[in-house]
Amino acid sequence: MFKIKIFSLLSFILVLQIAAQNRDNNINLKVFEIKKTSIRAIEVVNDSTVWFAGANGKFGRITNSEIELDSIIHNNNTLNFRSIAYNGAHIFIMSIEDPAIMFKIDPNNHRIDKPKIVYQESHEKVFYDSLSFFDDKNGIAMGDPTDECLSVILTHDGGNSWKKINCENLPRVFDGEAAFAASDTNIAIFKNKVWIVTGGKKARVFVSNNLGKDWEVYDTPIVQGETMTGIFTVDFYNENVGIIMGGNWEDKSNTKATKALTNDGGKTWQLIDNEIIPGYISCVKYIPDTKGTKILAVSTEGIYRSDDKGNSWKKISNDGYYSIKFVNKNTAWLSGHQKIAKLSLD
Repeated sequence: MFKIKIFSLLSFILVLQIAAQNRDNNINLKVFEIKKTSIRAIEVVNDSTVWFAGANGKFGRITNSEIELDSIIHNNNTLNFRSIAYNGAHIFIMSIEDPAIMFKIDPNNHRIDKPKIVYQESHEKVFYDSLSFFDDKNGIAMGDPTDECLSVILTHDGGNSWKKINCENLPRVFDGEAAFAASDTNIAIFKNKVWIVTGGKKARVFVSNNLGKDWEVYDTPIVQGETMTGIFTVDFYNENVGIIMGGNWEDKSNTKATKALTNDGGKTWQLIDNEIIPGYISCVKYIPDTKGTKILAVSTEGIYRSDDKGNSWKKISNDGYYSIKFVNKNTAWLSGHQKIAKLSLD
């Protein structure tokens, strides 16, 4: 059904050391070059290991400074991955387009070349954007509409089987409303609560308080109305405090209506000052153990930091990335075009 191509990279992967400074912050980026792929999905397993999934069927892991890279070809077609998740036992990666396929991988195997297909969906409109787990048993993936609602699939058995929610149980989408597979952060989870964000003609937040069973949807003031406008990323510090960011992918320097905050679980949103940086953002994350005060955001335009709950921002690096995942308050992994970086924050 599929075959794996194994590449031994330890002899020729280039590991680069890049140091970046600004007046207030010192950061260190250890960059791993991974050629011929664009990586928008990363998942931290522990303090020494990060998994990744990217374009051209490539996926793998970095443990300390050792890189393992595999590639999946399904029925002679090269798959493109934009989402990855870990439930404490297995790694899951999902391809975006028809057919959308989810694979389960045992991270404890010495080799990582035996993924198992646990979900497959064929439709001319199928396009999956993001994947995450509530706990070891319950997980969720979301994608663009194939009918009159978002595509949402759920698992309750640790990812062994997945079922798509019927549109009768989801809010209807507007014509031209979808999502962006920019950083695998269209989904945010806090305990049993989950938020999903959209863009395009409408930029809204879909909320479930019970593991994805029932849903409400709320409007936001984020820029919307065009194909490449809207919310690209969401994160929540707790069940009430959250942030959404995005913008216009075709006008990345424009700061108007690109970021907003909520204090009521996503029901209402307040725009952050339109005149301050950043403009377009593909991924935003609260820095762990900082009481919701410190936030990091990335895009192709650079790395940005806020130390006041997202109200003001400063650029701390010009290096562009797609996504972030934190290990702890001092360490994060970032992914980008043909690269993954380990970030150390002072």
